Amino acid sequence: MIPPSIQSGLHALSLATWRLPFDASAHGPAIDRHLLLNLWIVLGLAALAHLILLAGLAALRRPESKSWRVEYLPLAALALLFAFLTIRAERLWAAARYTGAEPTALQVQVVGEQFAWYFRYPGTDYIFGVTRPQLVDAGAGNPLGIDPADGHGADDIVSSELVLPANRQIDLRINSLDVIHGFSVPEMRLKQNAVPGMTIHIHFTPEVPGTYAILCTQVCGLGHYRMNANLRVLPPEQFAAWLAAKQKTVEP
Repeated sequence: MIPPSIQSGLHALSLATWRLPFDASAHGPAIDRHLLLNLWIVLGLAALAHLILLAGLAALRRPESKSWRVEYLPLAALALLFAFLTIRAERLWAAARYTGAEPTALQVQVVGEQFAWYFRYPGTDYIFGVTRPQLVDAGAGNPLGIDPADGHGADDIVSSELVLPANRQIDLRINSLDVIHGFSVPEMRLKQNAVPGMTIHIHFTPEVPGTYAILCTQVCGLGHYRMNANLRVLPPEQFAAWLAAKQKTVEP
């Protein structure tokens, strides 16, 4: 017989397994509500499908009955429901993907490469330096191929972890150097593919300081399992201190 203490622990574990990840971003609650709405609708449709099946079987036994009502009216209602959910989801996605970020948003470039993430900040001039594929050399300290001939790149900061200030909008520029990677931070409700040859913008506002896992959600090669990094969300004053320390290390 399982002791009560172990039973309670297993019960808590089972509940935690079904819960969504902790929500640490401003846009997260709206996404969670839409996800839960979809799940409740799926549950209701599963029950309704069985009722329609039983009603249809009963109607077909009576030739004079109008069984088309059982067949087509639910189908029309289902089409309208899916149209509503699609439009609602597109609006949520457009708020983070297709509408422009605020002018005061912090610009950060996110670059995926087998099997690591790199994060670049534009430095004191707020302009990203030019990068060239032929200059990419992680062993020489230039994993993104920043052109040393471009003065705007001299103060760029490249980090292996993503450090952001809390309660400030962030505009991520997501790229890939080789294959398609999937940039994902579950607690921030972020998921966006990094596609070679494309720069994809997505913006969000982290709210809760802490350390969160950055994952790759696309199978990008044999080392896919180890392609992860950390996102650290800091209070604004601590982020300013971190950024100032990084800027000193890149001064000529």
